[in-house]
Amino acid sequence: MTFENSLAFAQNLDQTDKLAHFRDEFHLIQKDGKPMVYLCGNSLGLQPKRVKAAIDQELKDWAELGVEGHFDGKNPWMYYHHFLTEKAAKVVGAKNSEVVIMNNLTANLHLMMVSFYRPTASRYKIMMEVSAFPSDQYAMETQARFHGLNPDEAIIELKPREGEYTLRTEDILAKIEENKDTLAIVMMGGVNYYTGQAFDIKTIAATAHAVGARAGFDLAHAAGNLHLQLHDWNVDFAVWCTYKYLNSGPGGTSGVFVHERHGNNPEINRFAGWWGHDEKERFLMKKGFIPMEGAAGWQLSNAQIFPMAIHKASLELFDEAGIENLRKKSELLTGYLYFILKDFTEHLTVITPEDPAQRGCQLSIIVKQDGKKLFDYLQSQNILPDWREPDVIRMSPVPMYTNFEDVFKIGEALKNYFAS
Repeated sequence: MTFENSLAFAQNLDQTDKLAHFRDEFHLIQKDGKPMVYLCGNSLGLQPKRVKAAIDQELKDWAELGVEGHFDGKNPWMYYHHFLTEKAAKVVGAKNSEVVIMNNLTANLHLMMVSFYRPTASRYKIMMEVSAFPSDQYAMETQARFHGLNPDEAIIELKPREGEYTLRTEDILAKIEENKDTLAIVMMGGVNYYTGQAFDIKTIAATAHAVGARAGFDLAHAAGNLHLQLHDWNVDFAVWCTYKYLNSGPGGTSGVFVHERHGNNPEINRFAGWWGHDEKERFLMKKGFIPMEGAAGWQLSNAQIFPMAIHKASLELFDEAGIENLRKKSELLTGYLYFILKDFTEHLTVITPEDPAQRGCQLSIIVKQDGKKLFDYLQSQNILPDWREPDVIRMSPVPMYTNFEDVFKIGEALKNYFAS
């Protein structure tokens, strides 16, 4: 598509957008009586309007039924994770048996590492990107220490080439091959939180497997953002949060993917809890863990009903919109924003790859002078991006609720700022 930097062009794109009506499904942030251009969906998604009814239903059942809500509620709590599975599996490209919603993100990451990071004297190294989200860095550091290893020796950090901001796929693959005899697991983000770079999950997983290593991914910035195909890509495991692109509330619940070749193996090492025990025998209270089939066998405790109710409401929207359709709109939105930002290359650098296949719906920019000042100015203009130390402004035009006129407004604000 040939873009134009004009209000009429942006409004025409909005008028022909088949997903435009989903914007009305969300509470838009207001400032001085006007909706803000919200660009922080990569940090916390906006609240779907249907969330309140979803929570109210569970509050009603709790108030009226008490403990019997586990079996007699409108959505019986005993089986609540089942109500999320099919739609969550569609979002990440998995079979229903390969997905479960439970716990929180980093807790799930540690649970997956228990099962899939099994270091030996010769094969013990973990590979991850150098600028991974801090929680992933801390998790990998402490996993190495838990196994009696020195993190500085056990963790291989993938670094961009000198003068570049993002990783080249060929460099990632070369590093895997270089460490083929000692590599135990590749554990990367699906999208890097800082640069917005989307990694080639399929190729990375295949290359890791070719050298005898496992491949797992933190999809916190990828789930609900990219068109994922975790089963077909042969990923061993993945985890994700639901409060960013999946719009399921601050500190919301988390998702887990375990490929069926592992999920159907009851002998795999894991930390167990009673909610992962065979559902048919769970309340017999017997000794001896028998895992449920698939990812559900990694559950520990009772379902988090209220966070899951929020997630259930949000997943309905994703099911109605279709992740393929959202991804297409995302590429168009970020393409339009990239086009507009090119007018300001004298003042800023976009560090997110221009290739749509290598980015989600986030563009990260470095301002050549006083970046925080520009960030504060944008906020004063009813535009809410995201600041990440030391020098990046992240902008995420989320296709579920951002429109093309919003993107045009960003360009107008930048024009006024740099002209002053």
